[in-house]
Parts: sequence; C-alpha cells; structure tokens
Amino acid sequence: QVQLVESGGGLVQAGDSLRLSCVASGFTFSSYSMGWFRQVPGKEREFVAAAAWVSGATFYGASVKGRFTISRDNAKSTVYLEMNSLKSEDTAVYYCAASRSYYYSHLSRRTIYASWGQGTQVTVSS
Repeated sequence: QVQLVESGGGLVQAGDSLRLSCVASGFTFSSYSMGWFRQVPGKEREFVAAAAWVSGATFYGASVKGRFTISRDNAKSTVYLEMNSLKSEDTAVYYCAASRSYYYSHLSRRTIYASWGQGTQVTVSS
C-alpha cells in the first residue's frame, strides 16, 4: 500500500525558514520522481518543486525558485523541501506526490502524480 506522510509544517514569520519532510512507503522510492505542490482554499493546486528519479534533476516553480530546495534521501525513502525567506504568500497546505514519470518537462503537471500525501499546513505571518 502506497503511503506518503508529510510533516514539518507550522506557523512561522516572514523571512524564516522551514523544512518539510515526506516519508514514503509501499513502493520502490528510488524509482519514482517526487514532487511538492501547495494549495490554498479556492485555488488550484500549484506546483512547487520536483526531483526526477532517473537523472536526479530538480525543477522549481517560478514563485519559489531560488528560495526553496528539494532533496531526496533514497536510503530513507524521504523527500525534503527546504524553504527559506518565507513570504506570506507561501501560506498553503503542502503536499508531496510520487510519479513514475521522469520526463523533466512533465514534472510540474499534477496529473502525472498517482499518489499523494495528506498535506501539511504552512502558515507564514507577515
């Protein structure tokens, strides 16, 4: 049974840093691309970052590029999202997701991810 469990969310102030974790189980983690998305009420789920499983390449959404870093530890079946210089507009529920696709150009698409976690809330106060 595929399971993704996010943690690390919380309430922080603008300019602070936070690290999210997502522990995976039930599948061969090293053979999956992993992505982070976020969503606020009333809006579509937005792509944040992804790490491809073949090349190891990383890819970021425009609004977080240069501030967020995705990394993965295949030995621990865990993907991380390091978030720096947080802004109030980063407030959202953050989800991790897993996909067998490894095409760089596909990794920002929600539809390629078959498995999702339950999400963790990040709130940034200004």
